Amino acid sequence: MDVSLIDWSRAQFALTAIYHWLFVPLTLGLALIMAVMETIYYKTGKQFWRDTAKFWMKIFGINFAVGIATGLILEFEFGTNWSNYSWFVGDIFGAPLAIEGVVAFFMEATFVAVMFFGWNKVSKRFHLASTWLTGIGATISAWWILVANAWMQYPVGMAFNPDAVRNEMFSFVDVALSPMAVTKFFHTVISSWILGAVFVVGISAWFLIKKREKEFALQSIKIAAIVGIVASVLTFATGDTSAKMVHKSQPMKLAAMEAHYDGAEGAGLVAVGILDPGKEYGDDKDAMLVGIKIPKLLSFLATYDANAFIPGINDLIDGGYTMPDGSIALSAEEKMARGKIAQQALIDYRTAKDAGDNETMTQAKATLDANMPYFGYGYIKEKIDLIPNVSLTFYAFRIMVILGVFFILLFIVLIFLSFKNKLENVKWLHWVCLLSIPLAYLCSQSGWIVAEVGRQPWAIQDLMPVNAAVSNIQTGSVQITFFLFLTLFTILLVAELSIMIKAIRKGPKFID
Repeated sequence: MDVSLIDWSRAQFALTAIYHWLFVPLTLGLALIMAVMETIYYKTGKQFWRDTAKFWMKIFGINFAVGIATGLILEFEFGTNWSNYSWFVGDIFGAPLAIEGVVAFFMEATFVAVMFFGWNKVSKRFHLASTWLTGIGATISAWWILVANAWMQYPVGMAFNPDAVRNEMFSFVDVALSPMAVTKFFHTVISSWILGAVFVVGISAWFLIKKREKEFALQSIKIAAIVGIVASVLTFATGDTSAKMVHKSQPMKLAAMEAHYDGAEGAGLVAVGILDPGKEYGDDKDAMLVGIKIPKLLSFLATYDANAFIPGINDLIDGGYTMPDGSIALSAEEKMARGKIAQQALIDYRTAKDAGDNETMTQAKATLDANMPYFGYGYIKEKIDLIPNVSLTFYAFRIMVILGVFFILLFIVLIFLSFKNKLENVKWLHWVCLLSIPLAYLCSQSGWIVAEVGRQPWAIQDLMPVNAAVSNIQTGSVQITFFLFLTLFTILLVAELSIMIKAIRKGPKFID
């Protein structure tokens, strides 16, 4: 397989995903905040809250419309760029995507129309329900997308059919409710509320800087900051659960997140660190040029046991350490050998089937079943290919955590000043809030970088690496569409920002 084809296919998919994720978290975050504001209007009957909610709905609508376009292209790329993947697991992976399209998307489309055009046409209660259901629909949509993504990282509820050469689902419940899916859903959606909160805080701070709509700005900041602090606490809690899932199912990702090369009992968590760019698997160099570790915290976060052994990158490649179940970990070379055995057994099975040799079929099937957990390793060329980009994963994780702590502090300060009625006078804080908007996007994108870069080279963990998942197409066609998408998405982003900035400058329209 042409290496450049794999790289360009990955680049195109990453490009689409990054652009798409510029819109999704803001959609989820604004959906909650505007629903809270309309609920206050429903309870109080004050026109101010209706007008405030309508302003944020307008911003929501602009962002929502553009996000749909990038999301559709992202799903089409599974068929165009990753057709081998789609064939191998399409029956499983396609199910949650189909449900997302049929159920969640139509739910959003129905109620978003009532939300935007139903003012004074339906009852206050029905309109409020429509606003909440629009947000719930968007969240359900995210649920099924994240179920599909989680399954790629923690494949469950399926069995390989050697006759069809495909994996087939035997338990939809296992796929839909896997611990990875549940953890990823809550962590991703709740962290999106943080981005929405920071966005509302930042735009509202702009109004304070311009000395416009002060009551609107102050009340929006208060609501957003409360949503933000609750979401931040919950995000850290779900992040803790996520760390345990990663340790269990993707130990190489956890090792890359910490630049943890040599396994240790009572492993420390890197609080601050600068990596040695020359560090490689198997050498004697220290991974850190400068580093401060919190003793035993990595072991505790991964297992709730401060003295637990956490394997490092070297251990995961070399094997030989004791697993939690008491077995001895295989080396990467042993897994690669077993993967090739599984692939040969599949060939033998199909050859015997064509020849009508039932005895050989039975033997080949037993060999295939015994080695199927390592099937994907048979496609790995070099064992170091199993190591993801450590530097990118390590730094992205720290950016995410550091900014998460910063947002918690920001929300606490905003809530305190809001209830003390002093926020309007703290001019420098207004600029901090406004400049925090791009930081929220950086934090959100960093989280996805950790999740996706950290699991490389796998398209499906342990079952299919990206070099086996890619379509057999011309590299040039992928390059052309890459730049076409780059141009298209950039135009869409510029158009969205232009429309959004105009709407913000116009400001909310208050009716006396």
